[in-house]
Amino acid sequence: MGFIAFPPKSIHHLKAGPSCIIRKQVKMGIVCHLKVARNGNMEKLQNGYLFPEISMRQMVHMEKYPNAKIISLGIGDTTEPIPLIIASAMSEYSHQLSTKEGYQGYGAEQGDKELRKAIAATIYKDMGIKHTEVFISDGAQCDISRIQLLFGSNATIAVQDPTFPAYVDSSIIIGQTGEFMRSSGKYGGIEYMKCGPENSFFPDFAGVPRTDIIFFCSPNNPTGHAASREQLEQLVEVASRNGSVIVYDSAYSAYVSDGSPTSIYEIPGAKEVAIEISSFSKLAGFTGIRLGWTVVPHELSFSNGFPIHKDFDRIVCTCFNGASNIAQRGGLACLSKEGSKAMRKVIQVYKENARVLAETFASMGLQVYGGSNSPYVWVHFPGRKSWQVFAEILEKTHIITVPGSGFGPGGEGFIRVSSFNSRECIREACHRLKNFL
Repeated sequence: MGFIAFPPKSIHHLKAGPSCIIRKQVKMGIVCHLKVARNGNMEKLQNGYLFPEISMRQMVHMEKYPNAKIISLGIGDTTEPIPLIIASAMSEYSHQLSTKEGYQGYGAEQGDKELRKAIAATIYKDMGIKHTEVFISDGAQCDISRIQLLFGSNATIAVQDPTFPAYVDSSIIIGQTGEFMRSSGKYGGIEYMKCGPENSFFPDFAGVPRTDIIFFCSPNNPTGHAASREQLEQLVEVASRNGSVIVYDSAYSAYVSDGSPTSIYEIPGAKEVAIEISSFSKLAGFTGIRLGWTVVPHELSFSNGFPIHKDFDRIVCTCFNGASNIAQRGGLACLSKEGSKAMRKVIQVYKENARVLAETFASMGLQVYGGSNSPYVWVHFPGRKSWQVFAEILEKTHIITVPGSGFGPGGEGFIRVSSFNSRECIREACHRLKNFL
């Protein structure tokens, strides 16, 4: 960056394009050193973000085996086509933008009013959520970072262990944490709530110190566990007693099929203590279209009585110009009667894939979790390191999974297997896995 050292003698004329001449004198040997220090919080991050790290290892493997047919059961990226009724709604709206009558520019930062109303009326039917409490976004992961901005660097947090890594990484970047402790695999300043088979994937709050924020995902990514009504009642009770805010991630709620709650707002008292984030990504295959939402009830307030809703609105208006109008038109189509029916058919494909994967691993004598209320299967390999299992499966079967330790120390010894792929690829993967294991 800055000045560049050129060969001897000053250079006065450098061509920068067909019609542009840059006139600048650059002296031999002068180098500009920026005086801006790196964000110290970025230095705390260990390696790269989990999923780009997996993609990098996949690329290395493909260079080693250029003729291998890779099957990805790793990153949770949808593979089934978007239902025609939903895609057509976006296509028709896009065409309208080419006409004087149909063109629209910026929309409201908080989102299209009709979509906000539709989410409140369908997703949160009979839960008392108002459309003014729904903020439309470009996806749940983006909203996680906006929520971190909302509460700031002095907030203390608790996360499930294992947990979706964006909660932890965004906390590090915003400055809420201490240093990484290699001996435990944890960051100082974060309370890791152990959620494993031994405690029914739900934390023992008796041993968890109070924090300002409790990140909680159900159905959980990566374990696939959907919290029961009794468990969520306990979560709300703890938050109410401690004066904490629950940030509840319900991105996989459409996969729940056993009667477990699909929203924290099914629990009495949740509107006083909980923010909910969610997404159309796994609901409608919008991973590339980018559309989500966050619910911030009017009842929520900071310790000084100021409404949290008002500050989140300010964050959204400052950091975001609103979700794509085209994507929002697709969201409206998703929530129509026909759109909802079409989405359920696609979700059923992934649920069936998860069932087949779970049965395959179980038939090999492995302990398997998830796969019923979630598109993810959580498989235990006792006495093994997660990255070693990942590497061995990739080397011998050309299948991409996700090492459980990437979700926190509580995931060591597990791998997460995604059902997001075609039925044909799932069958082939199961065949390879049986031969390998």
